[in-house]
Amino acid sequence: MMKRIFAAMTAAAVFLLAALPASAHVTIWPNEVVQGSYTVFTVRVPSEKEGTETTAVRVVFPDGVTISRFEPKPGWNVEFQRNEKQAITEVTWTAEPGQGLDITEFTEFKMSGRVLPETAAGNKLVWKAYQTYANGEVVEWIGAPDTDSPTPAPATTVIPGSGAADDGHGGESHSTSASSSKDDGSYDALIVALIIVSMVLSIWALSLSLILLLQKRKQQSRN
Repeated sequence: MMKRIFAAMTAAAVFLLAALPASAHVTIWPNEVVQGSYTVFTVRVPSEKEGTETTAVRVVFPDGVTISRFEPKPGWNVEFQRNEKQAITEVTWTAEPGQGLDITEFTEFKMSGRVLPETAAGNKLVWKAYQTYANGEVVEWIGAPDTDSPTPAPATTVIPGSGAADDGHGGESHSTSASSSKDDGSYDALIVALIIVSMVLSIWALSLSLILLLQKRKQQSRN
């Protein structure tokens, strides 16, 4: 009985912890943007490989958005590619020596741009991300979004604008930043909740095992 209970509780804790890596993939926030809005996009990159480090992240921009500025990132160099019209089409952040991301670490890269006014509401801006590790492995985050793909591409949904003119400095950018903060908080809260529940289950299983063991020893001593 004791072994079965302990095994069941351990399995539940392992199941919950296993859900954490599934959430640990390259994402881009906010997950919703307004037509024609100027927005700061945040690329969140967790490192997932044991025994190696994330050393570079490449992001290819989707049609329907223009990116023009990148926030400086200490310890990382930034390079970008342009098309024949001199529009930036992709960016690569490369870690300086000793600045790569370990398996317990993540970082965020910020870039500023605009969702084109002609981009239809309801469309998904699908970004392609490529994560390079020090051992030479490259994880391609290009799978179909919102599916069971183990490597889904980051996606941003375009929502209708208010119809007001956007001067490029105000309202829409603030609203999408607020949405990003809200989503980030929900994401972090889920991770914390899973960790707490798994720890509680583990402690419960250990405590119950000790109680049953003591009861068994008491019965043996009486006999």
